[in-house]
Amino acid sequence: MRLDKFLKVSRLIKRRTIAKERVDKGNVTLNGKPAKASSNVNIGDVLTVHLKSINSTYRIDNIFEFATEEKAKSMYMEIESKND
Repeated sequence: MRLDKFLKVSRLIKRRTIAKERVDKGNVTLNGKPAKASSNVNIGDVLTVHLKSINSTYRIDNIFEFATEEKAKSMYMEIESKND
């Protein structure tokens, strides 16, 4: 699954277009490297999202094409969250 779609389906970011903008601005890294919106994500990948003054790191646990709110929460596990 594409990174921008994962961010939307998992509800880490509300809209896919916003997810793409954040990734393009360099606010998202995948496995410690700058990511592209079209990057493929896999189970076990580590995702870091920089939003405002908060840096959150997640491990991808599941990938679903569509997800309810409950199912979306099972797509990732928050590893770390820091304030800048």
